[in-house]
Amino acid sequence: MDSVLLRQYVTEETIASDPWTDDALLYQPYEAEQILLAENASCLSVKAYLKMCNLPFGVKSAANAEFMSPGGRMTKLPFVKVGAFVVAEFEPIVNLVESKGVSLSKWLDEDQKSDMRAYISLVEKIFTCAEIYISFADDEVLRQVTYPRNGCVYPWPLNVFENIKKRRNMLRQLNVYGWGNMTLDDVVQKVAKCCETLVEKLGNEEYFYGNRPTELDAVTFGHLFTILTTNLPNNVLAEKVREYKSLVRFCQNIDKKYFNPQKST
Repeated sequence: MDSVLLRQYVTEETIASDPWTDDALLYQPYEAEQILLAENASCLSVKAYLKMCNLPFGVKSAANAEFMSPGGRMTKLPFVKVGAFVVAEFEPIVNLVESKGVSLSKWLDEDQKSDMRAYISLVEKIFTCAEIYISFADDEVLRQVTYPRNGCVYPWPLNVFENIKKRRNMLRQLNVYGWGNMTLDDVVQKVAKCCETLVEKLGNEEYFYGNRPTELDAVTFGHLFTILTTNLPNNVLAEKVREYKSLVRFCQNIDKKYFNPQKST
């Protein structure tokens, strides 16, 4: 794919003038052998969102996906290519979809939309930081999972240097968010408090705002389902999430409805 195309700047007006295309592609690292926990959660959040919007898209795995993204290494994955344009990260992708007249949350009032955005910000910050922490600050996960997966697409000794660089960048990101000096117990407590907040918000409903999904449902599912289904040598995050049965059921329901509709009850 033309690297110039992947970095071109687009305006909202230009994007909105073109319809969503049937050949839209979501780009991500290789899922089986390369993608890391936080990247997987972000990619799954966008996939869930697009499926909830009933928009067609394909998935393109690439070894250099993080470098193909419009913002380069500093831009979170995934990114989507729709027609001639490329947009990265969850919120800009939502803006792209809404510019084309499709919105999951258009039926919410302004106070509810503001409330939803606050929850999304909380979920993305807490779970992304927790995912980065367990991947790069836990030595067992770092050595057995993170380094082999992140370095698998590079030859030796480049893989060693890329792993060191990646870890340095991720630890710097944790420091920016005030997570640099936390212990694993601190991280688990942060996750627990976020889960408790989500349990209270969800109540007995199917989704966070009743019987219809919103962007909050897509983001929460992406992070929780990834944590629950990723086997790590230290599974403390998954063990904590599993304590919240309503959130586990929430993930199972979305997985069945949007990703595996053929599953039997």
